[in-house]
Amino acid sequence: MALDIKPTRSELIKLKGRIKQTKNGYKLLKMKRDGLFHEFRSLLSDMIAAKRDLTATYRMAKQRIDLANAIEGGLAVRAAAIANTGHPEVEVERRNIMGVVVPSVSGTNLKSTFKERGVGFIGSSPYIDEAGESFGNLIEKIVKASEMEATLKRLLQEIEATKRRVNALEYKVIPELEEARVFIQLRLEEMEREETFRLKRFKNK
Repeated sequence: MALDIKPTRSELIKLKGRIKQTKNGYKLLKMKRDGLFHEFRSLLSDMIAAKRDLTATYRMAKQRIDLANAIEGGLAVRAAAIANTGHPEVEVERRNIMGVVVPSVSGTNLKSTFKERGVGFIGSSPYIDEAGESFGNLIEKIVKASEMEATLKRLLQEIEATKRRVNALEYKVIPELEEARVFIQLRLEEMEREETFRLKRFKNK
């Protein structure tokens, strides 16, 4: 890189300014990387707990739907499902974490009330009701876990990209700029010595 730079004082001044700016950018990127990593670790622990909760909720829902099928029959369970008037909806928006855009997932009508199931008191069954309640809880936890998982993936991508930029600045860009600065300073000092020597010879003559 030093070979491509003209050894002049104006170039040295510009290069020093560029080095200062690059080092400031390097510090900011390191702070961003560390902050993102802190957010990632915090969210990761929450995600692990949410996954355990999701697994337990799924097992409970599976047990209850199996029990409802065994006692009430598969036809009654399917009829109750068809009679449900609730329509679950999921909406994905965007939010910002330290400059990183991540999804914000929210849902409506994820859990059906007794009225929305449309079976009435006569056609209802405690086993089917418990199964419906369990699957409503399961859907809510799936929506929340999906948001957390997508956020973790996005944060991890940004951490890796930021880490690459930090490493590039630390091990390549800044050392090359410093090398160029040293080259220009040495070249200017050499030119000053040559000029001094030339003036001395001129005076002697």
